[in-house]
Amino acid sequence: MHNQPDTLGDVIKAAREKNGLTTAALAKLINVSERHIYRIENAGHKPSYQMLFNLIRELNISPDLIFYPEKDTWDTELEELIRLLYNCDRRSLEVVKATARALLDNAQEK
Repeated sequence: MHNQPDTLGDVIKAAREKNGLTTAALAKLINVSERHIYRIENAGHKPSYQMLFNLIRELNISPDLIFYPEKDTWDTELEELIRLLYNCDRRSLEVVKATARALLDNAQEK
């Protein structure tokens, strides 16, 4: 059994908190009212498609958390890492690759 949030509002709230954002900060980022975010998180209001898209992108949420909550958490974490990599510049990607190689080399030595 997975320890995943039960509702869309729970998913949004957990992702917002994970990103260290207040409802006011998130509302400002996606250009809606703080009250609107509150209603999604706590009152079960469903966002429009465009707002859901903005929330997923801004909070770096795996759509699988919303549409396939039963999916294995490991897959979700891997997909999150991949999405983060898409936001890296070339230099950052080189650092990530070098770090991953060093971690793998270290693990093989043990």
